[in-house]
Amino acid sequence: MSDDSQQPIVVKRIKKGGGGAHGGAWKIAYADFVTAMMAFFLLMWLLGSTTKGDLKGIAEYFQTPLLVALFGGSGAGDATSVIQGGGEDLTRSHGQVKRGETPSDKRVSEKRMKAEFERLERERLEALKADIEKLIESNPTLQQFKKQLLLDITSEGLRIQIVDEQNRPMFDLASSELKPYTRVILREIGPLLNRVENRISLAGHTDATPYAGGDKGFGNWELSTNRANASRRELVAGGMSDKKVIRVVGFADTVPFDRDNPTAAINRRISIVVMNKRTEEAILGDGKEKVEEVQDASELEASGALSGVR
Repeated sequence: MSDDSQQPIVVKRIKKGGGGAHGGAWKIAYADFVTAMMAFFLLMWLLGSTTKGDLKGIAEYFQTPLLVALFGGSGAGDATSVIQGGGEDLTRSHGQVKRGETPSDKRVSEKRMKAEFERLERERLEALKADIEKLIESNPTLQQFKKQLLLDITSEGLRIQIVDEQNRPMFDLASSELKPYTRVILREIGPLLNRVENRISLAGHTDATPYAGGDKGFGNWELSTNRANASRRELVAGGMSDKKVIRVVGFADTVPFDRDNPTAAINRRISIVVMNKRTEEAILGDGKEKVEEVQDASELEASGALSGVR
């Protein structure tokens, strides 16, 4: 054999390179970039739609999370906060003092809330007054008694007065028996009073003419009280909830509508008051405010007797 046959055979395998830059690594980098941009725009949207108070609470939490959790403040036990940490009750917001809020600030805030509540309550009572006036205008039966139905807003609430006319009394003479048309008036008004949550007070009034006849010891005080209670029964018969009534009183002739003429027919009347919350709490004894802030019913009747009368 020749020497050539004994030489090894060398096979060269050539690998083509240089295509690494054209592979799929760039796709991963691009996907990361898109994800980062999406997260950035999502963060910006959340910051733009979050209230200033919530942002402050979140920032405070991440700055001192342990302090917020232990001692409360915005973000800890505040029912309006995004991050709810420790505290007595996570759903309780009343009575809490926010970080940086002084007792004076809290009192101012409570006064503003109270003023806003009273404003909304007055709007509801004025809306009820408007509804009753519309009923009177649209109901032919009530329209003929328009002059005997007096509506106004007082410091107690919405007052509806049904007064006597010289030739058209509401009750039989020296009696608590209602006239048929008085029953109609009360039964038409009754259902409307259910439109608000406010409670009801009824007061009866007589003129200054001494009560004549009847049992001994029975006079204008008893007569005015009986007439107020008879009116209550008719309101309930018309559809008003009996639970709405918390006071039925008689004033006899102590609070005349026409002070210059105490025997005038207009002094004989029934006063229905849809009470505001302040007056209701003073009567029930549950209000936190001093009772003297709410005037006595007789004083309210006297001071506002001619105000707002149409």
